[in-house]
Amino acid sequence: MAKKNEINIEDIPGVGKITAEKLKSIGYSDPMVIAVSSATELANIAEIGEATAAKIINTIREKLDIGYDTADKILERRTTVAKITTNSKSLDTLLGGGIETQAITEAYGMYGSGKSQLAFQLAVSVQLPKDKGGLDGACLFVDTENTFRPERIVQIARAMKLEPEKVLRNIYVARAFNTEHQILLVEKAPEMIEEKKIKLIIVDSLTSHFRADFVGRGELAGRQQKLNRHLHQLQRLADAYNIAVYITNQVMSDPAMLFGDPTRPVGGNILGHMATYRLYLRRGKEGTRICKVIDAPNLQEGEAVFRITENGLSDN
Repeated sequence: MAKKNEINIEDIPGVGKITAEKLKSIGYSDPMVIAVSSATELANIAEIGEATAAKIINTIREKLDIGYDTADKILERRTTVAKITTNSKSLDTLLGGGIETQAITEAYGMYGSGKSQLAFQLAVSVQLPKDKGGLDGACLFVDTENTFRPERIVQIARAMKLEPEKVLRNIYVARAFNTEHQILLVEKAPEMIEEKKIKLIIVDSLTSHFRADFVGRGELAGRQQKLNRHLHQLQRLADAYNIAVYITNQVMSDPAMLFGDPTRPVGGNILGHMATYRLYLRRGKEGTRICKVIDAPNLQEGEAVFRITENGLSDN
């Protein structure tokens, strides 16, 4: 597969210097990001005609030779996957080393189960050197419920012997006020990913606005279509830039469940299929939290017990 620096966008027939600069200005400097975009999506974001967008996409796809690969080449590409530590050895072990790049990791559970606390921990951990379990990178944090607290970041940073001011400057927070705003923030993410060395995108919570903006069964189809588009955009960013995506999800109770745990994640099959790793968080005994792997392509189902302390996530 061709590398992104082997293709100059301005050299593509029909693009021109003005369109090339426009694409670069919105963060579409990586040809792979363009190649996996739809013509409609690229046309809207770059403010160009759909026919022009389609021509650009098809030309790049031809040059990148996107198609089938043998499994050994896929295994070779998997060597670029990295992990972000959760600061809990038991949780890292359960997850095969931590939160993975090139993947969407979803955590769902009742309020107080630790979803946002894990988000805060990861926002700090990603800034650690690679030999310490980090990616030496920054974080984009999309806050949909006004739950981001910089004071919590400072506590965790100090406990990990990092400079709080530096850590705070490497977390770029945006408050999303509705579904459209949330989608727009993710679509604009490429503008910052390379410039700010972003290695982690957090959306806390993914489904809050979708539940509020689309009410009733008549709105369900529209909601799921938008959610599907949103998730695909997140996955494209994860693949194109080798970054980790961590999303939190709300839950509801299944009234048909007479026995067992009635807790079910919001988002239906769309989210269930799109999340690479699906984690269920719940409260345990004596202030502990329990994380259960519900779905994962390469991990066994299991559980890990951890604690949420003043210093962040830990095993005791």
